[in-house]
Amino acid sequence: MDRRKFTGTLSLTAMGSMLGAPIVFGKKIPETYIPLALQDPDPFKMFKKDSEMTVLNDRPWNIEAKAHLLNDAVTPNKYMFIRNNGKIPTNIDANTWSLTIDGEAVNRSKTYTLQELKSKFKTHTYQLTLECGGNGRAEFNPPAKGNQWTVGAVSCAEWTGIRLLDVLEDVGITSGAVYIGYHAVDTHLSGDPNKEPISRGVPMAKALQDETLLAFKMNGDAIPLAHGFPLRLVCGGWPASASGKWVNRISVRNKVHDGSKMGGTSYRVPCETVAPGSKVDDENMCIIESMPVKSLITHPKSGAMLTNKKSLNINGHAWAGELEVSKVEYSIDFGSTWRSCTLSKPTNRLAWQHFKAQVIFPKKGYYEVWARATDSRRKSQPMVLPGWNPKGYLNNACHRIAVKVV
Repeated sequence: MDRRKFTGTLSLTAMGSMLGAPIVFGKKIPETYIPLALQDPDPFKMFKKDSEMTVLNDRPWNIEAKAHLLNDAVTPNKYMFIRNNGKIPTNIDANTWSLTIDGEAVNRSKTYTLQELKSKFKTHTYQLTLECGGNGRAEFNPPAKGNQWTVGAVSCAEWTGIRLLDVLEDVGITSGAVYIGYHAVDTHLSGDPNKEPISRGVPMAKALQDETLLAFKMNGDAIPLAHGFPLRLVCGGWPASASGKWVNRISVRNKVHDGSKMGGTSYRVPCETVAPGSKVDDENMCIIESMPVKSLITHPKSGAMLTNKKSLNINGHAWAGELEVSKVEYSIDFGSTWRSCTLSKPTNRLAWQHFKAQVIFPKKGYYEVWARATDSRRKSQPMVLPGWNPKGYLNNACHRIAVKVV
């Protein structure tokens, strides 16, 4: 990472935010000088992440959690994954921020300041599950291109903001509205100002859900820069790429949005099952919408060792995109038999659910504890990898941890 070039683009406010305190004599800093505390290119300090997080890429920044770090009911910032397609913006001023609603299917274009959005529309708060579409990509064979996420590209934070539907009603949309597409201020890795690193969207039915927010708070505080400060579109239950960060424009389209990362193999899977390694034509690829049912054992950490006891309390989370999880089970005999876990109801729609169980082991030895969730339409997680696809999306195979009883 070119630290000098990176810090050279930062405002004093942004540097103060990264340092956790204002730079008292900041205006006196020599032009080419980098504050000492910012000379260490430590992403954990930079993004306030736990040092156990795993950095997959720094161009752009992509960081994931390990399963045991995600044990909180509401995911704190220090354990939230970071997924980027372009460069994180560094010159943001919330006081001058605005959002424009435009497109072929609005009665008129309209621009709001951030303060107008906060004062004009009612505020809502929801816990919303966000998962990268490529979470679990590392398991696919043949290997799929992209960041090799394991299981930690998922979170369920508390988001506060205004409903997108309220803003769209204020602007006025036509009967021809089909899709919304977001635009943001992050920049392309190439530096080309005419290229958007990502500009995705969702159908109107999703855009008009109560839980689809234009959020300005995460877990009660201003959204951290890496997660979209000062304004983020949040579409829980769908691939996190639909939840655009640093949003400053939303277009209401009379067709499926055609922005960057909406075509080819990006966030799309074969409409029909294909053989591993197959080439799939664009017209046979379908856009990922609701994420599949999935679960994660977050306690204990894989590799747990039990001494002089044969029982273990496990817990974790389960989610199912737009649906609710109806049950979670565990197995200690590689999926031959299953026992029920205690499962909570979601705090609100699109929030993950929590499960727990006491596991009894018959004798000393090595075990694997597997978790399997089933959604409200009776669809369960597969015990092995689901259908292969070119970009390694939607791996919802059963999560498992290793346990040794000695």
